[in-house]
Amino acid sequence: MAHNLFRAKQQSSSSRDKSLFAAAIVAVLLVCAIWSFTDPLPSLSGLLYSQDITSPEYCPPGREAVDRGSDPPEKTFYDDPQLSYTINKPIKNWDEKRIQWLKLHPSFASGRANRVLLLTGSQPTPCKNPRGDHLLLRFFKNKVDYCRIHGYDIFYGNNFFHPKMRSYWAKIPLVRAAMLAHPESEWILWVDSDAIFTDMDFKIPLHKYNDYNFIVHGWPDMIFKKKSWVAINAGIFLIRNCQWSMDFLDVWANMGPKSPEYKQWGKILRTTFKDKPFPESDDQSALSYILLKGEEKWRSKIHAITDYSLHGYWLGIVNRFEKITENYTKIDREVPRLRRRHAEAVSETYAAAREPLVAEGGDWKGGWRRPFITHFTGCQPCSGDHAPEYVGNSCWVGMERALNFADNQVLRNFGFMHDDIKSNSPVSPVNFDFPAEEVEEFV
Repeated sequence: MAHNLFRAKQQSSSSRDKSLFAAAIVAVLLVCAIWSFTDPLPSLSGLLYSQDITSPEYCPPGREAVDRGSDPPEKTFYDDPQLSYTINKPIKNWDEKRIQWLKLHPSFASGRANRVLLLTGSQPTPCKNPRGDHLLLRFFKNKVDYCRIHGYDIFYGNNFFHPKMRSYWAKIPLVRAAMLAHPESEWILWVDSDAIFTDMDFKIPLHKYNDYNFIVHGWPDMIFKKKSWVAINAGIFLIRNCQWSMDFLDVWANMGPKSPEYKQWGKILRTTFKDKPFPESDDQSALSYILLKGEEKWRSKIHAITDYSLHGYWLGIVNRFEKITENYTKIDREVPRLRRRHAEAVSETYAAAREPLVAEGGDWKGGWRRPFITHFTGCQPCSGDHAPEYVGNSCWVGMERALNFADNQVLRNFGFMHDDIKSNSPVSPVNFDFPAEEVEEFV
């Protein structure tokens, strides 16, 4: 009896459910019928997946932050047949010309103050050292990685833009040409081929340099008191894209081999800087001379910094990488947010969150913060003719360690890391929530 009662209730419930289901179907069909009269593109899937991120509403075709697909017909400085990219002919009214170009290309004007073009380069011929070309490739990869993470453009020069301006002087004609080729860039960052970004998080604080046009790593006491030719390092510098810089580059270049007074400048610099070991005029001594005895209009706009390693001398850095890694790992273990997996494109968000936790570490000798740039001055990776004071294979060991140390910071966002920075070892996948306590990763 009870069993029959249960069956009766089940049948009743089933009939009611079928009626409700039929009513629901009718209601949906009615809605679709009404929708077909009001929506020119009726779609049931549109009702079910109204947040389709592949639709034009979410991915407008051709939309970019800057418009690279058009160049208005109005004439600009590029249409002037007298304009020259070479260092031999001065540029006049560059600020006005650049502003005019930006007005015609307004998408590039937005964000202009923080737009950086990184320049680097090497000789046009193959390296004499058998490992040289491979090392230069890895050094360049490091710079490409840094630029990609921070949204910078990059250009690699392997030609001489002036027949006499070679070796360390070759950068000046290249920087000048790059300013003309990239009016959208506010800053040009020159980085020697033998320098490595060893802190992929760090971003140059451009907002601090509103009153300056040229930023270089240097020690004022060594410039003005000791008068040393190594008081600054001209292998890495930041220069503003403006008329001042155009004029300054002309002054700097006129102390180089393109000038008929080149030999005389060598004598002047050798007399001024007693510790200068060779008689030729070089770019670094020339820059130091301008800082020491140049006109005020040049000196007042040049800023020598020491608050971070725009140039970090490699010999005092490469043996600290393990200790630095330990400290960063400890911080990441204590802060879950820093361990979160994320797209490489938003890495700056996590760098900003980590910054207050590492700011006091210091990237000086004895500090534990990652040095921004590690510069292998004197190692000559292309020729192999390193300075005699660097014994054995210390240069090659140091470069390998620095490249892998920097590479680990990049690879982590791809889910892998080098097992050992001492050699270019195979990479291994990192665990989820790395570097917290290890867990088995589901594959």
